Amino acid sequence: MSVLLRSCLFAAFQIVITPPFAVISLLTFPFDPFTRYRVITTWTRLVLWGAETICGIRYRVLGAENVPAQACVVLSKHQSAWETLAFQVIFPPQVYVIKRELLWIPFFGWGLAMLSPVAIDRTAGMRALKQMLAQGKDRIARGFWIIVFPEGTRIAPGARGTYQTGGAAMAVHAGAPVLPVAHNAGTCWGRHAFCKYPGTITVSIGKPIDSRGKKAAALTREVETWIETEMPRLEHGRA
Repeated sequence: MSVLLRSCLFAAFQIVITPPFAVISLLTFPFDPFTRYRVITTWTRLVLWGAETICGIRYRVLGAENVPAQACVVLSKHQSAWETLAFQVIFPPQVYVIKRELLWIPFFGWGLAMLSPVAIDRTAGMRALKQMLAQGKDRIARGFWIIVFPEGTRIAPGARGTYQTGGAAMAVHAGAPVLPVAHNAGTCWGRHAFCKYPGTITVSIGKPIDSRGKKAAALTREVETWIETEMPRLEHGRA
């Protein structure tokens, strides 16, 4: 079966399952956040199952033993939409730092709103940073992990973006460790590509980094060094 045909079938699969789960997501409103999370992420598991069954996209995890017991801030490479799904399976219950406008998207945004994200108004300048720090500390105190893509946007395989300090600042503000993560998802699931290519994605998890007593900029550089040193190993198949 061709890659294009598989990708069309996968897109159709997503179109079919998403509206019902949007309704289910809204119906979880009376429940506590962790119950909502468990119900809503059933959609995520179905999408990952579809990606594997229809498109042949599998994955493996290196460094799973580095995942700490306490809630932390994950600072990860960002290459595609795949990792936003897979991390929901790989890591404990989590929230994302997102643009507030995403919550307005029909179906997808409705479900996202039920997952207690750190939603900020990026046009608000310093007020947005204060929102992020306050909400981030609240989510960690409630036991949620926080997923942040410090490059801010999806980066093509082999490329490198500018690492922002917001995620590290949240970790410092909350006194939570940082977990660096590298992966090569873009080789199978491109950042703007409709076609999904079969293969095995490798997710590499580094050792947690204590944020206490550190500046956000220095912590970000430490994470960037680890991720960007690990990336060539993953992209060239040496992991």
